[in-house]
Amino acid sequence: MSEATSDSQAQVHAPRPTTVRYNDWRQVEVPSADAFEPTLGVSVIVPYFEAPEKLALTLAGLEGQTYPRELFEIVVVDDGSEPPLQQPTSPLNVKVLHQEKRGFGLARARNNGARAGDHDILVFLDGDMIAETGWLAAHARWHHVVSDALTLGFYARVSPDDVDASTVRNRAGTLKELFADREFDPPWTERHMLRTDDFTSKHDDLFRAVSGGNLGIGKAFFESLGGFDESFDRYGSEDTEFGYRGQTCGGLLIPVRDAFAWHQGRWIDAREGKRRSNAIQSAKLSNLIAHPDFRPPSPGQIHAVPHYVVTIHADQTAAQVLELAEDILADPIHDLVIRIELAAAMDEDERSRLLDHLGADPRVRVDPTDCALKEFPATPFQVDIPGCIAYWTGLIADLRAALGTAVQSRYELGDGHTVSITRTWARHRARRAGKPVGSFGDTMVREQLPPRPDARRGDSPHNAVRTNQGHTTGTAGRILAEARLVHDIASARRFLKWLCQGLIWWIARGRKVRRGTQGDPDE
Repeated sequence: MSEATSDSQAQVHAPRPTTVRYNDWRQVEVPSADAFEPTLGVSVIVPYFEAPEKLALTLAGLEGQTYPRELFEIVVVDDGSEPPLQQPTSPLNVKVLHQEKRGFGLARARNNGARAGDHDILVFLDGDMIAETGWLAAHARWHHVVSDALTLGFYARVSPDDVDASTVRNRAGTLKELFADREFDPPWTERHMLRTDDFTSKHDDLFRAVSGGNLGIGKAFFESLGGFDESFDRYGSEDTEFGYRGQTCGGLLIPVRDAFAWHQGRWIDAREGKRRSNAIQSAKLSNLIAHPDFRPPSPGQIHAVPHYVVTIHADQTAAQVLELAEDILADPIHDLVIRIELAAAMDEDERSRLLDHLGADPRVRVDPTDCALKEFPATPFQVDIPGCIAYWTGLIADLRAALGTAVQSRYELGDGHTVSITRTWARHRARRAGKPVGSFGDTMVREQLPPRPDARRGDSPHNAVRTNQGHTTGTAGRILAEARLVHDIASARRFLKWLCQGLIWWIARGRKVRRGTQGDPDE
């Protein structure tokens, strides 16, 4: 076989961008576990800090993987341990990296490990996890097919007292059988699986179940997302923020129950410290995650990641465009940025006028060089409007309310101009796959904009959107948001089951906390 023929076949079988609607990963044609024949290399990234006994169990679990040993490597990243981690004795291909201790360096360790990895698939496993034998293959088979997937493994928490590396290495059955007589904390993500029908629903917060301790992703897609945010230098939340970017950038989130691992230690361990850290991190998340559950209303505040990018397509005079931009800036929906794309034919004096008026405003970009997807890849909504539109207060909120769970609403105004609101994740997917946005979800085309406020009668259902983009915060708000997604008998049953299980969990949690046996799960 010639080298050219070999390269051609490799391209045919190379993973490709997802083309499914919404997050319906069940539509992906992937080989069954029995039929899967691995061909791609995997770098397993293992962050580590001063826990040699736990790492020994982690490596022992990786020795038993069904994935061919010649196709995977282990990259252990030591986050400034004292003494530094020495090269472990292992039959596996294990690299050890050392990084300087600068706070809680988990995000930095994962990024450094990813950079050092030699393979096209990355799978992250925390240094206190023990993986079942089929764990790596379960992750990898999806990444042989889909280039922009995030595979979410599952894990339970157990105290592996009196279990050493040789016990893990030489066990006769599964780890589940080995730990059968021990109490454990089951996967906390199962509540989200029930709520979202295993991630196949139209929920916009699937990312909240992403856990970096058991996660797979293609290296190219990981790099396009920018990796983990290294400004997270204390425990918790860096994986939630990464999952948010992954979902908003069009990644396909796939729950993989066969990618199962056992966390060494129950949640009770260091519970209070983790709670305090998560509470502190919530302020950071509110700036980086443009979702109402993470960002309570804060009128006038500018966030690192805005909720909307409004692009004005300016082929009118500077005076018209300036008036429109000022009206948008004065809107109660303040969590936005404005991009003014100037027509090539616009007079230089008109350009200068816009720059003089708006160039100093941090929420305005006049004649930007980058497209909206590049400049604001994690902003969830893109609004496109012509410079000639007669804007009214609340229009953006009305567009968002009318969008519902669709991926795009487009308004053909009859004069050759169009107004649209589009979910950013759909645009990212469309760009990667070379397909129209409508391939990835419901779209609506209308001939007129939502009615002006003075044209409505009584209270408007859009008013809630103006205060917090259509959501109410808190437990009651979560329940109400879920209820809005009920549209048939199946979703009604799922909602009621989720509600009942949540109530049962809340009662059980209260009892366990009072007994001092368990705290909150990882979410």
